[in-house]
Amino acid sequence: MPKNPIIVTGKHRIHLGDHDPRSTAGLKNKKTAKKERKELAREIGLLQETLFSQKTYAVLVIFHGTDTSGKSSTMGYVFCDVHTAGFEVTSFKAPSSEELDHDYLWRCVKNLPRRGHIGAFDRSYYEELSVVRVHPELLLKQRIPSDVCARNIWKARFKEIRNFERYLTQNGIVVIKFYLNVSKDEQGKRLRKRLFKRKKNCKFSAGDIGERKYWDNYQRANEDMINHTSTPSSPWYILPADRKWVTRALAAKIVARRVRALHSHYPVMSRKERVKNLGLLQKVLREEKKK
Repeated sequence: MPKNPIIVTGKHRIHLGDHDPRSTAGLKNKKTAKKERKELAREIGLLQETLFSQKTYAVLVIFHGTDTSGKSSTMGYVFCDVHTAGFEVTSFKAPSSEELDHDYLWRCVKNLPRRGHIGAFDRSYYEELSVVRVHPELLLKQRIPSDVCARNIWKARFKEIRNFERYLTQNGIVVIKFYLNVSKDEQGKRLRKRLFKRKKNCKFSAGDIGERKYWDNYQRANEDMINHTSTPSSPWYILPADRKWVTRALAAKIVARRVRALHSHYPVMSRKERVKNLGLLQKVLREEKKK
């Protein structure tokens, strides 16, 4: 087992098989982890307020993982105390005809968070390196001209995404990437729950069952994706996802740490500006009294 079972910076190749989906990652117990997660969620909410006030940085949080890995529920718990004025969630499904008329990054680019905002992506452009790679027939729908289509398109896309995230970082958009590592057995249990638990019926999709036969293909594709798109400035965080309380606590801890490191603060008016504006205010108040 690697010394740090979570962060992947790209300096060393990782194997998903070395990362235990049932790991507690050093967390004491469910009760303690839940308490810490709630405290961190409150802190993230406060940090977002200063981020929004300063309007210098933006934060993009990407959640990637197989079906039932807990992407949307983890988002809900991590960002439960963030003000909606400065927070957006974008869930990406199969590309629409309009999206297929553009390059593969287009639909994600137009949903990037603005300065001062936190944006969460439920799936992202990384579907290109997992779903599309496992099902190469989907690539044909993108209608990429044969004379410009790279011979090794996946190698090309690894590089394009690394460059894209470098561009985002250099423009003040902090990229936080989570891979929710759920086991095949746990996925089976969750699919069964969706089938038999009434309130979870809406989440069930027969297509998820069919995708299970590609499990090993997805593992290889995701492992390759993590190894080729992890960088020191935009690392991947592999979160054990068989225990949801672990996933949520770790995600909250990492988001809080990364946003805290931005040292955002409420803008402070200079003494000169304060005196000037006070004079203007007093003038308006005097005029109002005369009326």
